[in-house]
Amino acid sequence: MKKVYLCLSLASLISTAFTQTDTSKYNHNEAFAPGFYTYNGNEYRSAKGAPGASYWQNKVDYNIDVKLDTSKKRIDGSVQINYTNNSPDNLSYLWLYVEQNIYREDSRAEATADIRGNMKRYAAKTFTQGDEIKSVSITINGKTLHPKYTITDTRMQILLPEELKAKGGKLQINIDYGFDITEKGTDRMGRMNTKNGWIYELAQWYPRMCVYDDIEGWNTLPYLGAGEFYLEYGNINYTITAPSDLVIVGSGVLQNPSEVLTAQQQQKLAQAKNSDAAVTIHSLQDVQSGKDKLNKAELTWKFQCNNTRDVAWAASRAFIWDAARIKMQSGKIILGQSVYPEESKPVWDSSTYFTQQSIAINSMWCDFPYPVATNVAGIVGGMEYPGIVFCEAKQDSYKEFWFVTEHEFGHNWFPMLVGSNERKYAWMDEGFNTFTNYVTSRIFENGGYNNEPDKYKIAKRFFSGREESLMTIPDVVQPYTLADVGYYKPAVGLLILRDVILGHDRFDFAFKQYIKNWSYKHPAPYDFFHAMDNASGEDLSWFWRGWFYNTWVIDQSVNSVKYNNEDTAKGALITIENIGQMPLPIKLKIDESNGKTTEIQLPVEIWQRGSKWTFKANTTSAIKQIIIDPKHEYPDVNPDNNVWIK
Repeated sequence: MKKVYLCLSLASLISTAFTQTDTSKYNHNEAFAPGFYTYNGNEYRSAKGAPGASYWQNKVDYNIDVKLDTSKKRIDGSVQINYTNNSPDNLSYLWLYVEQNIYREDSRAEATADIRGNMKRYAAKTFTQGDEIKSVSITINGKTLHPKYTITDTRMQILLPEELKAKGGKLQINIDYGFDITEKGTDRMGRMNTKNGWIYELAQWYPRMCVYDDIEGWNTLPYLGAGEFYLEYGNINYTITAPSDLVIVGSGVLQNPSEVLTAQQQQKLAQAKNSDAAVTIHSLQDVQSGKDKLNKAELTWKFQCNNTRDVAWAASRAFIWDAARIKMQSGKIILGQSVYPEESKPVWDSSTYFTQQSIAINSMWCDFPYPVATNVAGIVGGMEYPGIVFCEAKQDSYKEFWFVTEHEFGHNWFPMLVGSNERKYAWMDEGFNTFTNYVTSRIFENGGYNNEPDKYKIAKRFFSGREESLMTIPDVVQPYTLADVGYYKPAVGLLILRDVILGHDRFDFAFKQYIKNWSYKHPAPYDFFHAMDNASGEDLSWFWRGWFYNTWVIDQSVNSVKYNNEDTAKGALITIENIGQMPLPIKLKIDESNGKTTEIQLPVEIWQRGSKWTFKANTTSAIKQIIIDPKHEYPDVNPDNNVWIK
């Protein structure tokens, strides 16, 4: 098969573009209008899509100490927050998130929950008192004070008795708090009863600082459910005191294994760190006997996670625990581990293998950012945190389990490493991650588990008439389009960029450059757009405008075919038409009656002068068939007109 790439210089064109027809919705002036970038770079954010010379972000270190009361199903403890104001502004007040308040009956989330149940995943099933704040104190400039504070739904504002100075001012906040652990926590945390005991999955479990940035100042959107998180980076040390028969896993590295693990568990864990095959550390027999534990009433587990935006953890006496090493493409080795109940066998037996493969393949972009990767089976359908993910305990098939495992671990790149604002831009984490999932699944098991959607089928969803812009805030998106707006449409858009517009090499270089630029930082949408444009050497503003800011439809067609001097041996003049609003490059496959097949790719610039374009194909016999998009790489709303048959 011969592949031909046509050079569309004026000299080589047989004909010029036609004017727009009545049937087309395409407007070339709108599609390629200049001035897309209203944010052109400054000292904080460069126009090349990287942090500027004076980029800053504030830093937050946490020391958390809590006790898990399994009889009351409750957490009580304290958090010490060490906050550094690196901004150029003096701060007279601070904002924190107290997101257990989403489970209060008087929460905004409850008031805005759809009574028809369309967003029932995020609606509280039972209510608690939320974050019960017992005391708040601050230490600033050597003085410890009890400041005034106000709690508004899931936000807490602390009024400072004196300003926290710009460019390095520090203070310490101490908060004593507690909360009842809800059973079904908006599918992001909760607890589940199993035959061998409760599984606790803890997230949003301590007061956390809101982000203060150079774009909006304080970011204080309330936690309503669909919108996820936007958090500062720092080092987090946390301890959990709990009954000694519980196995506890968490973000980061366990700091005191000799104090909480038996000698056998320590030996098995050391073995797992050097094993490609999963090593069982705490078996089903150990769970059932209850003997594989230290002879104490309670144990205190100590964890540390550095340069992270968050931590989460899980605990249960029902946990089977296995682990193995993970080799990344750089050669770096980390630990992968899984904890799950008896009921999750046999599918969850593959968890550590799936964890290994997901992280090893995804390390093509860059290394996994944490020293331990933990997969937890429990009540949560699928949720991600730094170094630890929660996946549903009941899995019906290995294929579905692979999908959820790779998706949740993929989030450790977006947004755990590249810290975008999830509460405003779901596509910058869910969309990016879904895209990398598609790339991973093309590779894993030679594509046997590939879950890419059929582009023609999904076009009916993308362009149903009720679609919404990808720039819509998640809590504003209608329930029936949230999956497409947040996950699938941005992912398919990135596939189009990688597979067609840029090609794999140029796309991968630019995407990796974006990751490198913004690791452990806070990119905004224009930072991504600028980064991809600059590193790929393309002005992609037409793509960002149509795919991300608008809901422009893809509909390419073959309009007509004529032969030079009506002689089939002298080449054909083929007219193609862009009927939808979205311009994209054209790929065609031409089959001739003499058996010759030619593939042609035309750049997006053919649409700069109108909705029709005529070009010469150097055919030497009658054309039997022309197919636009022969590999189905575009979600074209009308694939029927992609085909011309003699």
